[in-house]
Amino acid sequence: LVRKKNVLSVMMQCIFLMGLMTVLWGIYGYSLSFGGDNPYIGNGEYLMMNNVQRTWDEEAGEPVTPMLIIDDAPVIPLLTHMLFQGMFFIITPALICGAFAERMKFSTMTVFVVLWGTIVYCPLCHWVWDGGILAFGPGVAGGALDFAGGTVVHISSGVSALICALLIGRRLGFGNEPMPPHNLTYTVLGAGMLWVGWFGFNAGSELASDDLTSSAFAATHFSAAAGAVAWAAIEWLLRGKPSVLGAASGAVAGLVCVTPAAGFVNPGSAMLMGVSGGVVCFFACTTIKSKFGYDDSLDAFGVHGVGGTLGAILTGVFATRACWNIDGSNPLGLIEGRTSVFVGQIVATGITWVYAAVVTFILLKILDATMGLRVRQDVEIQGLDIKEHGEEGYIFF
Repeated sequence: LVRKKNVLSVMMQCIFLMGLMTVLWGIYGYSLSFGGDNPYIGNGEYLMMNNVQRTWDEEAGEPVTPMLIIDDAPVIPLLTHMLFQGMFFIITPALICGAFAERMKFSTMTVFVVLWGTIVYCPLCHWVWDGGILAFGPGVAGGALDFAGGTVVHISSGVSALICALLIGRRLGFGNEPMPPHNLTYTVLGAGMLWVGWFGFNAGSELASDDLTSSAFAATHFSAAAGAVAWAAIEWLLRGKPSVLGAASGAVAGLVCVTPAAGFVNPGSAMLMGVSGGVVCFFACTTIKSKFGYDDSLDAFGVHGVGGTLGAILTGVFATRACWNIDGSNPLGLIEGRTSVFVGQIVATGITWVYAAVVTFILLKILDATMGLRVRQDVEIQGLDIKEHGEEGYIFF
């Protein structure tokens, strides 16, 4: 989606974060997210993968595998859980990079994602998924139903992306010259990979292979399909032509929207969520962005921030005990006549918005004063591939 002079810079951000965030997760991220029972932040229980890796039991004369315990029963090896959750830790700050593509210093980006992952992601993850202040049931206002990352991943990254776009400013020439994607075929390939990969993201969050896994799998697929059709349809209706970019964006919007709900809603409801996500995110990425004039380069806020917010709220509408009776025999969503879960979703969404926005704003202000956020004008004009990495994405002889 970026111009060809910056294609490697975005790819570098992604592959570098794959390495950097993995290392941080193993050193301390998993421990801060899932260690201990403090409601605000984890402890040092799993630092350097301590108590996660296999050990040798001298007395028994055999290796011991630490297990993830849920409801007093071992579920999967703790190392498997750490690796799976580590993928979320990797992808979440990478989503933010889409907002400042083509203009942020690589050095500043590196420091930012380290700080953001530590101060924003780890606490949010602990709050929602490890019995913290936003955990369903004991959390504030009853906590959040978040099956696979509506609040933890998409709202946090999307809102932070908006703050980044506002503080770093527009790209040179934005609004005055065309900035079309340099290779839409890559976009389609990427969207297809996301669509398939999201099955692991959502269905895998059940941490088992059972009936709920299949339900989450189906909900994910139908929401993505409906999102693709809805975005393309509204684009066709308003602009006269459905675009490949629109269909791909709609699929991702549907995937984002159903992420918090995947294990809590039936496929039929998921399809309605996908349609809602496709339509609402279309207007967020076009009308709203145009009206306010911010330059969210890859629509990280329009798709992930808006789609994640919509999905979190709609989870409170469509959640049903028929999928997962997480609260015993009690009803869940508005469709079952319960309002408290819906209210809890709104409260959790609001807390996530405020926390992510405030911390991101503070981090960026500090980094701007110490390192500078933006590359020099000549670097931006020539392209970050050459000036920041000394390479070109395309060399034709």
